[in-house]
Amino acid sequence: MFTSVLMIEKAMTSADVEFVTTLHGDEPVAFHVLLQPRGDQADRLLRAIDDIALGELDEAVREHETPEGEDARSVGRQALDVSVTALRASGSVADGRLVENHPLDALKAMVAEVGADEVIVLTDPHYVEEFFHRDWASRARHKVGVPVLKLFSHSKA
Repeated sequence: MFTSVLMIEKAMTSADVEFVTTLHGDEPVAFHVLLQPRGDQADRLLRAIDDIALGELDEAVREHETPEGEDARSVGRQALDVSVTALRASGSVADGRLVENHPLDALKAMVAEVGADEVIVLTDPHYVEEFFHRDWASRARHKVGVPVLKLFSHSKA
């Protein structure tokens, strides 16, 4: 069985589930999902800049409405549960964890713990972070020791 660590930032859509579960054809895949709830003020600023870059000014103005920190944990737990349930419903083996701190350290530990064959980072575009190679996928490539695939989610957060 192929083992993937899947790093997400929100609940997966049915299109996302189909996308990741068909990457390896008919080979069975076990997914170990990591989700980090929304971050701090710096993350809010980067998200607003990304919204502006995409021409979504209304979204940039509403960034302050997104739950963060402790308030985001329950939202994150729900998103994780929905995603793991959807992966299982597709016939995949799946489990998940919320990431409390240091997502790349948690990712590296999970890769080692489960003997992962790959990491998949499923994300919305983050142009500022990507430009400076500070996004999760770019940083993970130097840390985890297995191939890292970056995919864009099929829905906007």
